[in-house]
Amino acid sequence: MKEASLYEKLDSNKVHCNLCNHQCKIKDGKKGICGVRKNHSGKLHSLVYGKIIAENIDPIEKKPLFNFLPGSKAFSIGTVGCNFRCKHCQNFDISQYPHEHGGKIIGEDRTPEQIVKRAKAAGCETIAYTYTEPTIFYEFAYDTAVLAHREGVKNVFVSNGYMSAEAARQIAPHLDAINIDLKAFTDKFYKEICGARLKPVLETIQRMKSLAVWVEVTTLIIPGLNDAEDELREIARFVKSVGQEIPWHVSAFYPAYKLMDRPPTPVATLRRAHEIGTDEGLRYVYEGNVPGEAGENTYCYECGAVVIERSGLGFIRNRLHDGKCPECGKTLDGVGM
Repeated sequence: MKEASLYEKLDSNKVHCNLCNHQCKIKDGKKGICGVRKNHSGKLHSLVYGKIIAENIDPIEKKPLFNFLPGSKAFSIGTVGCNFRCKHCQNFDISQYPHEHGGKIIGEDRTPEQIVKRAKAAGCETIAYTYTEPTIFYEFAYDTAVLAHREGVKNVFVSNGYMSAEAARQIAPHLDAINIDLKAFTDKFYKEICGARLKPVLETIQRMKSLAVWVEVTTLIIPGLNDAEDELREIARFVKSVGQEIPWHVSAFYPAYKLMDRPPTPVATLRRAHEIGTDEGLRYVYEGNVPGEAGENTYCYECGAVVIERSGLGFIRNRLHDGKCPECGKTLDGVGM
């Protein structure tokens, strides 16, 4: 165990965790909503520091980050636990592990030094903190990210966006990019499907943009729950209000975990979401989880030329020259394009 950051001590050995927007007040001997931060005699500890449950080399496009170092590799790590209870979680076996196994914590012991060394040895330009919500293993992610930057390796979060303002401001100088799930645009969805609220997620998207972190947004479209055109348009308008250059990934849902009764997302729904995003003025809208479709390509927002080709998250080729469209010369938005 490691003493946690971003908490304060209260009376009667209670603590107030300020890591995420649940703002848990935790009694002695109890854990927060995430299940991986525990109060021991008035001190809050992370139970997952260095306890890596997943460690893989992924294409950066899998995060998904499409306008950030396209075609590069990311050394991806995660621990058990999550501060959400998403009924459709595809990684529920690790995100909900502590809750479904009596609080048990599993994972292979790793140090920040080992993670950075492995990332560099594998030729990865980035370390991705992913698979589960990286905020819940914040202390390990922070220590690793600081060291990675010293070693010339970039850092990316794949996040539900529920981190506190303090956590966001603290990690931002060491974070190069973040993909934030904007799961819906209603509190009803967030409360009933995720066990959270919408507003803090919107604030995190705005905050990360203001802190000069490259931001991309993903919405997994679930039939009957968040696929109404009005809601999709609200999401697109919000993203545009933060920045028209922010890529919006609209991804297909497949039955998982506790939402096995919902059908997969029709490709037509993704196409319509793509149209809505484009109509609202977003420069980059991508269709995900439908391999073989052209919706994963990057198009020049000025002339419409295909500038980066992909298939099934696989990178095919980048036609940009110093980030400029080979057809019209327009500079596209992103990092390392």
